[in-house]
Amino acid sequence: MTEQEIKEIVTTQRKYFQTGATLPIPFRIAALKKLYAVISECEKEIHTALRKDLGKSSFESYMCETGLVLEEISYLLKHIRKFAREKTVLTPLAQFHSHSYQKPLPYGVTLIMSPWNYPFMLTLSPLVDALAAGNTAVVKPSAYSPCTSDVILQILSQCFDPQYVAVVTGGRAENTCLLKEHFDYIFFTGSQSVGKKVMQSAAEHLTPVTLELGGKSPCIVDASANIRLAARRIVFGKYLNCGQTCVAPDYIYCHRSVKEKLIKEVQRQIQKQFGKQPLKNTNYGKIINEKHFDRILGLIDNAKVIHGGKSDRRTLRIEPTVMDNVTFADPVMQEEIFGPIMPILVFDHLDEVIRNINSRPHPLALYLFTSNKKAARQVTAHCGFGGGCINDTIIHLATTQMGFGGFGESGMGAYHGKTGFDTFSHYKSIVDKKNWLDLPMRYQPYRKIHEKMVRFFLK
Repeated sequence: MTEQEIKEIVTTQRKYFQTGATLPIPFRIAALKKLYAVISECEKEIHTALRKDLGKSSFESYMCETGLVLEEISYLLKHIRKFAREKTVLTPLAQFHSHSYQKPLPYGVTLIMSPWNYPFMLTLSPLVDALAAGNTAVVKPSAYSPCTSDVILQILSQCFDPQYVAVVTGGRAENTCLLKEHFDYIFFTGSQSVGKKVMQSAAEHLTPVTLELGGKSPCIVDASANIRLAARRIVFGKYLNCGQTCVAPDYIYCHRSVKEKLIKEVQRQIQKQFGKQPLKNTNYGKIINEKHFDRILGLIDNAKVIHGGKSDRRTLRIEPTVMDNVTFADPVMQEEIFGPIMPILVFDHLDEVIRNINSRPHPLALYLFTSNKKAARQVTAHCGFGGGCINDTIIHLATTQMGFGGFGESGMGAYHGKTGFDTFSHYKSIVDKKNWLDLPMRYQPYRKIHEKMVRFFLK
């Protein structure tokens, strides 16, 4: 798509938004219901595309992508009237003859840029929030997941006119053209490096942004943890989508006293969940492309591999791999892994864990396995991270009841459910002043009696 075509899309959407067509709640509800119906009809095509792009099984595709989008739509359909309602707030005593309220307003023309690792869910979920809030949207899916991008184009073209929702496919050239345009809100999910460029471009127009990035999310296992259950849940979270999950446990930070037991259980769980030959497991998935395949292989230190490590370049698969005796100085600890490698580090005291985590960029997620409530309170109170779980992994992402988002280097802003509606809304604060009384104390000439009144009300 050319720069001129992109400019025309944005101009057309702005004109359409300014007609007020997207503001009525019945219009938004109808749009969400139509999207739900078409996604349901196209489920087979969606899952086939995800299988081609990432090797995902239909079960995993529904559990982690399609089903989550449908749940987001259902939740917003149920609550949208309440979310869009004006909210009365307390009026200060000095303005007692006024009505104060907050009124949600859609930003206008929004840009949603999504990644390749969960290409359907991470495109459609923010779009659902944007439409529920009354915006128009330009959607830019990743070029690395072309089959899913084609299905997204097919679905959204079937549901909506481009003046309301438009899809721009392509790569860097299209991204560059889009970021030159003046949007009213930008929602970006992807890497930190690209996130910085998005924010720089947004600054040209003072456009507000939500950045959903990533980072090295730690998984702490203390001495009191239920090791068997911890291993089962860690293996699920780490190797889901071949480790290509922004909230996957990046590394295991294990108490020295339980490390050997944990390793044994992790090895058992890998075999139980993925079989003796994971590279032949049709439900295991694959790395997105050869570039990332080679990058991940470069992080494996064969001298420290205690499980897995094999790969198949033909199918772009890497076995679930475990590395022991890893330190923070190792190459695998210098960047977000985003692949099926599990480094294991050890600690002796929880204070040491908190110091080390806080001395590094804030992670998108943090996981703690413990039976010690005091330890849980200590970690959650003193470590900076986007969100996480105690005694589980990943699942905090899959709820409409809480916002999901990054913190510091892992991003800014959040979405899902009410938080997603709020993200794509500006709340106007309004005071409706009545005409039947006008206190003179704020007007000049000032008098002592007026000062006494001001001091009475403002203290």
